[in-house]
Amino acid sequence: MTKSRVLAKLRSDDFVKVAGVSRVMHPWLAETIGRIGFDCIWLDLEHRPWGYDVIDPISLACRSTGIDVMARIHKASYGDPMRALEFGANGLMVPHIRSAAEAREWVEYSRFPPLGKRGMDGAGADADYALADPREYIEHAAKEVFLAFQIEDKEAVDAIDEIAEVEGFDLFFIGMGDLSMSYGVPFDFANPILQDAMERVAAAAKRTGKWWGTPTGTPEHAQRILDLGGRMITAGGDHMALLKGLQNSFESYSGVHVPK
Repeated sequence: MTKSRVLAKLRSDDFVKVAGVSRVMHPWLAETIGRIGFDCIWLDLEHRPWGYDVIDPISLACRSTGIDVMARIHKASYGDPMRALEFGANGLMVPHIRSAAEAREWVEYSRFPPLGKRGMDGAGADADYALADPREYIEHAAKEVFLAFQIEDKEAVDAIDEIAEVEGFDLFFIGMGDLSMSYGVPFDFANPILQDAMERVAAAAKRTGKWWGTPTGTPEHAQRILDLGGRMITAGGDHMALLKGLQNSFESYSGVHVPK
């Protein structure tokens, strides 16, 4: 069974560097990301057309380099966390958690008893395809699977102290885009109301022994998040790498012309 690189780094007060994958669902890219040195792939199943079957080959490539797969799940039913984990994810991201009651519900779906009510199969990638001892598998899942809740709504910030007290999840991940719209200041990321919201999340996480993170667009932004106590940052992804790469390539050829 695979140990979580993310949890190992967080437990040692290090930070986690994440690469987003949402367009190129290919083991080659996943293995390359690991060989470059990233700690985790953020696999987006929420905003893209992929099903859970893409996790199997991606997680296999990640295991070859010792990095984690954090799957942002569909958030449709109790089976979504279970399926993602059995297919090889060792981290889950649940979008738009808005209350402590909702947080407890997704802990129940994601954790085995006694903490949760996750159903057990024991034949998936996370249990070494039934090669693992069932009791050791349950203990391993409790120690080596991380659960992240996205804070993307004003209601979540208002209830952040109650959410933070919920047992069974590991970190907050602040989605500033949706959060800015929820506060009525779309994409005005420097707005004091958003900075205050982030500080409230950071304070609740610190008080309850949780970690937190957020997407970052530049090294300077990432350093600011780390200075504020964040410990998970994004450092690029396949969509923007492809987009910017193609834009830059196209623009570099703008002077090419047919001779007169």
